[in-house]
Amino acid sequence: MRRRDDGMTEALRLTEALIARSSVTPADGGCQALLAERLGRIGFHCETLVLGPEGAAVTNLIASRAGARQGPAFAFAGHTDVVPTGPVERWTSDPFVPTHRNGRLYGRGAADMKTSIAAMVVAVEEFVAANPSHAGRIVFLLTSDEEGPSIDGTVKLVDALEARGERLDGCIVGEPTSVQRLGDTIKNGRRGTLSGRLTVKGLQGHVAYPQLARNPIHLFAPALAELAATTWDAGNAFFPATTWQVSNIHAGTGATNVIPGELVVDFNFRFCTESTADGLKARTQALLDRHGLDYTLAWTLGGQPFLTPPGSLSDALTAAIAAHTGVTAELSTTGGTSDGRFIQRICPQVVEFGPINATIHQIDEHVAVADIEALKAIYRGTLERWLA
Repeated sequence: MRRRDDGMTEALRLTEALIARSSVTPADGGCQALLAERLGRIGFHCETLVLGPEGAAVTNLIASRAGARQGPAFAFAGHTDVVPTGPVERWTSDPFVPTHRNGRLYGRGAADMKTSIAAMVVAVEEFVAANPSHAGRIVFLLTSDEEGPSIDGTVKLVDALEARGERLDGCIVGEPTSVQRLGDTIKNGRRGTLSGRLTVKGLQGHVAYPQLARNPIHLFAPALAELAATTWDAGNAFFPATTWQVSNIHAGTGATNVIPGELVVDFNFRFCTESTADGLKARTQALLDRHGLDYTLAWTLGGQPFLTPPGSLSDALTAAIAAHTGVTAELSTTGGTSDGRFIQRICPQVVEFGPINATIHQIDEHVAVADIEALKAIYRGTLERWLA
């Protein structure tokens, strides 16, 4: 553990420096420049890619350090952007002024995910100092587009590496995965997400003359019931069953005496590896056709499911967690999507691990100060098991 003259560890100091840089998505706030400067000092080649439209540009960083000997390529991945603060007056302290209270560090991004990034960087600094002739290659993939639409961020970094013929062997994404205690949960996969916007066409008319109109709400109701009751798959040992949920439904003119002319339904599949996006699309459209609906349907694939079965990376991470916290980690695929869905294209082992997620995206987001140093030690311990 390295401490500065003021008694603060390097990992805590860097976490505070990142929190202090306002970086509401897609802004980076200078976070990656700070990180690139530090990584450059220990032999990393750093490449910044600024992508996207003017006024909403995304900052990305690829940093890579080749070892002295042949070995696997190990990556740390994460995002420097954060979600908006919400009403600042509801925060106990300024969300972009790192503040300590009762052994906790408060600030936007403290848990999601500036602590993880700081811990990763300091872990690598310590690892390189102790192992200057390490094997393999260490890579950082950082973006300011994870909390936004995720179209000019990690997916573009993966495209760039793929175009160069570069692959990774293992990657830890620093998402806040812990639930009750630091180290209790590792994400080794995520469900896919497939959204649809369905427009059911009817014929507008007066509610007193329904024979002269076609109510799209009534027409769709039987299909809605069947969609909601359908078993899409049974899941498997790693994933729960695929689910279908309506998120929005709109119809009507606002008047109480008018039958609407169309119905718009937004819905989403969270699907596991037992189903495919194409298969879900086909089954949905066949069901709608069977109900004789006049409709249009637009699809958006937000991400494919991915799974890293138990293996060398999860074993190394689990061992490092046990060594530094005494906690036995569990593998899980619950929750939403992450940038791991992009990285898995070029990396056979992708897991997510980071601090406790209880306050992410909330007012007064925070982490336990003691967990910062422990997280750094876990990341370093995993790296040592792979590359030392």
